Amino acid sequence: MRTPFVLFSLVCSAGWPLAAGQPQPADLRARLARSCFGCHSGPSAKGGLDLAALPFDLADRATRDRWIQVHDRVEKREMPPPGVELADGDRVAILGLLAPPLHRADLADVLRNGRGPMRRLNRDEYEQNLRDILQLPELDIRDMLPEDKEAHHFNKVSEALDVSRVQLAAYLDASEAALRQAMVTTAEPPEITKFRAWGTRLFPGLRSTGTRHAMFFFKNNKGVGVEEERARALPKEVEEDPALEMGLFRSPGWPYGAFPRGFAAKHRGLYRVRFSARAVLQHPGFTVSDAKHYVPMTLRTRRPSNHDIAEDVKSVGGILEIQPGARVYEVIVPLAAGQTVEYGLLGLPVPQFDAELPVRSGTYRFPPLPADGQPGVAFQWLEIEGPLAPPAWPPASHRVLFGDLGVAPAPANPGQVAGRLLRRFMALAGRGPVPEEAAAGFERLVQAQLDRGAPFAEAMLTGYQAFLSSDLFLYLREPGGNFEIADRLAHFLTNTRPDAELAAADLRDPAVLRRQTDRLIDSPGFDRFVRNFAAYWLNLRQIRRDDPDKRLYPEYQLDEYLVDSLERETLAYVAALIRDNLPARNLVEGDFAFVNERLARHYGLPAVNGSAIQRVELPPGSVLGGLLTQGAILKITANGRTTSPVLRGAWIMDRILGEPPPPPPPGVPAVEPDVRGARSIREQLAMHTKASACSSCHARFDPVGLALENFDVLGRWRTRYRGTTEGERVSGIDHTGHNFSYTIAGPVDASGRLADGRSFRDVRDLKALLASNPRQLARNLLHQLTVYATGTPVRFSDRAEIEKLLDSCKSGGYRARDLVHALTGSSIFLGRARPGPGHRAGSPTGAARI
Repeated sequence: MRTPFVLFSLVCSAGWPLAAGQPQPADLRARLARSCFGCHSGPSAKGGLDLAALPFDLADRATRDRWIQVHDRVEKREMPPPGVELADGDRVAILGLLAPPLHRADLADVLRNGRGPMRRLNRDEYEQNLRDILQLPELDIRDMLPEDKEAHHFNKVSEALDVSRVQLAAYLDASEAALRQAMVTTAEPPEITKFRAWGTRLFPGLRSTGTRHAMFFFKNNKGVGVEEERARALPKEVEEDPALEMGLFRSPGWPYGAFPRGFAAKHRGLYRVRFSARAVLQHPGFTVSDAKHYVPMTLRTRRPSNHDIAEDVKSVGGILEIQPGARVYEVIVPLAAGQTVEYGLLGLPVPQFDAELPVRSGTYRFPPLPADGQPGVAFQWLEIEGPLAPPAWPPASHRVLFGDLGVAPAPANPGQVAGRLLRRFMALAGRGPVPEEAAAGFERLVQAQLDRGAPFAEAMLTGYQAFLSSDLFLYLREPGGNFEIADRLAHFLTNTRPDAELAAADLRDPAVLRRQTDRLIDSPGFDRFVRNFAAYWLNLRQIRRDDPDKRLYPEYQLDEYLVDSLERETLAYVAALIRDNLPARNLVEGDFAFVNERLARHYGLPAVNGSAIQRVELPPGSVLGGLLTQGAILKITANGRTTSPVLRGAWIMDRILGEPPPPPPPGVPAVEPDVRGARSIREQLAMHTKASACSSCHARFDPVGLALENFDVLGRWRTRYRGTTEGERVSGIDHTGHNFSYTIAGPVDASGRLADGRSFRDVRDLKALLASNPRQLARNLLHQLTVYATGTPVRFSDRAEIEKLLDSCKSGGYRARDLVHALTGSSIFLGRARPGPGHRAGSPTGAARI
């Protein structure tokens, strides 16, 4: 095997020089002069790119990046622009003159400095690392850290993950909070208490925010104390009657709160919540009957206040399906001190404030009861028990920090014990061996605290805190040994550090690497990969960014159950792509979907039972299948008010096909769809693209977006647009109790012609056209995986290897798990060469070793 030094020498002695100040090769300059210098030379060079004066100093990163940009735009036929001739022979020649020296120069840089600098943990990884190290699976410190910057679509890219003084202070605060949560200070665990509520104690008060229809008490299926809308009191014997049931007929939303009266956790920990409930239907006259269908529900942790603050409220315990007929349900939930448990019914009305209502009737509307009754849940009683005692005391988290010293440790020889515990912790939490000089520095820090009279435990926390805020913990290094490979693989596929099996595995053995990769993909931790990868690759984290317009889409108002189901659909699909090793064409088409009962109704599919996302086969000829027609994607690429072929088309070109459009020319206004319904989006785009500056780019992505116009802002099929003034009027009352009125406007035309001349009639045809080039789909997916896995975008010198990896997966149809295996076994992932001694590129001064 050639050594990195030999390879580097061969590159440097090859035909293309790398020295600074090199002029452009004569043949290249002559061909550029014929077709490019007219726009790209002199002080007024278009786009600030003066090709005539650009040196061929490819050892300089900035200059090389400019030449890579030239290469790519020529290759994609974006340069020269329409109207300027460039013979195919000249195009091939220019690419042939640029590609080899660019590859060699970039490879030389990789061999000299590595593919990229060390990468800092992002805040999701930091939290999960501490959860695993401290054995605190419910640790919640993510939001104590500043939001991470993004580059190349992801929050895992080295160039964007710097460390400022503000961030370093936040790391110190977050690590201290985690360490104090891990440590206990009492000789015995907190006393386990049991709270029980029944009847009127199941709710904070005797009425709900909104009308009586949102919540009322009843006995023998008849309402109690419902005569007065604003009633605040019941007779004592009624209020204390344990036979009363509390009926809830609405979903949560500000400023509404539905939690038992009189409970707040005294200590942080896990609590067992048990309650008896049944699904019911509300009828006129405040009567109820058993429902014919379950009602989905979650429990939410929050502080018992009058305001539903988003940062305070979190769903826990998964989705429960409350069935007709009273039965007992049990969930274990994590609670912080001061928190309570809220009932979070899903898919029910959310009454909204209405200033026009008379005060006597309340200030919130409730929609008219359906003819067959309004679904809800009747609660008979609820118990909350906790905090549940851990298997041993002190708990495992405390023993991570103090071993067998017990609570309030005070060893006779604190300095010696501190050094032993500190080195034990660094071996557990560190990323490979800790240099002796650094380890001694942390020991001196702890000793200084002891010398000042600090209690032993506090001194140790100072040392642990410093280590968890240092570059020895914060940074992932380029692979150079077995642990670095394990660290990279674990953070790629599970978003955390290696477990014991992975850390001990010989990952230089391809068979072992493959087995470990499969093990991680099949593990529960892979769900973290799916959530984080989809959040940034598909931009799924923006699914709650825009609420549907209440005028145009009243049926979607405050339907968090639908949005949550759409998100879970896409996550299930991404997980199946890799776990089930599906071919690349399934990125855009397929004969199956992942739905629950809410999504089946939304998409007009045959009914399914249950709130859980499940795989179903699609009817023949269905417009669904693949990512493009999933409601989450269609919501992200709309703005809640209108759909935009521009946004949707650009998203597909960028996120699915790997051909991101260039930014729009300065001063060109965005296309604003006509919500009145008077002019179609197709007509508006035709006017917008009359300008030559716009037409060439829009020809690439507008048709792709137009194919999705049959889907509204949440992905439901439509054949006509909605408007506010033009067309047939539709009026009614939405499920928040408000009047609505919109118009059915003009028909949708989803046909088009791609930039290469191929035409399509609708989204089915478009998906077939895109699926006909599975290599392009696979190439983009592999590029996205590479950025996510390595923290560095695909470099020019990686491109040839990427194509070889694709070749290795071609016979199977470029299957997704195969692509992951190809990547993890490549030199891109495993590292071409280890940086020389002392190389710490990207290590911030603010996170230096202590």
